[in-house]
Amino acid sequence: MAKSSGGGAGKSLVRATLAIHEPPVGTSTTPGGLIRTFDFDFNPAQLSIGRRAHWKMTPAPAVRDSPIPEFMGPEPREMGVEIFLDSSDRPSSNSVLRKVDSLLECCQVTAKSIAAKQPSPPWVVFQWGSFSTARFTAYVSSVDATYSLFGTTGVPIRATCQLKLHEIPSRTKGQNPTSGALTARRVHRVVAGDSLQSLAWREYGDTAAWRAIAEANAIDDPTALPNGTQLVLPAAEEVRF
Repeated sequence: MAKSSGGGAGKSLVRATLAIHEPPVGTSTTPGGLIRTFDFDFNPAQLSIGRRAHWKMTPAPAVRDSPIPEFMGPEPREMGVEIFLDSSDRPSSNSVLRKVDSLLECCQVTAKSIAAKQPSPPWVVFQWGSFSTARFTAYVSSVDATYSLFGTTGVPIRATCQLKLHEIPSRTKGQNPTSGALTARRVHRVVAGDSLQSLAWREYGDTAAWRAIAEANAIDDPTALPNGTQLVLPAAEEVRF
């Protein structure tokens, strides 16, 4: 289990986010449309990532020495992340209540998935700058919220949420079916100086991949890219140069 803690000179200036998507339709393992992006009030003080290898042991009672175990493949990753929410500087605000509710909804079936006759809660992608180990497509298995401060009307203005995420694996080209390796779509918020070409070079190492980004976001005019726009960046295996 790997743990990361922040503080001091090593404190990240990049804000962590949780992209919440509709589940895909059919057998796809690529997240569906973006429902919302959950912006953290504060970056996690710590998070944990775990992964297990699956080995098969075959009993052999007639043999004195135990047989060699057979490796069956890696298990999907699991991640625990703590989210601290605080609006105590605005005692009448209900932002903490709304944010906790949006996390709890990650364990509820979406209306679109019911309409598609494939009931499923949302799929999510946690992102924190260049921390690629923690970025993968997942489902939220549990949300535990602890409210620790309340406003004069009884509305919570401080809370700590514990999230458990479980990876949803997908196969890439040439990958063994038992492997859980994954390259996930992620969401990028446009900042000054960004262009589709620069994002394509940064993500895929080829500026020609800008067309894939444009298609994924239904962009007709690639020169019009307002700051703050949220772009879905396709997984590398989806991009054709």
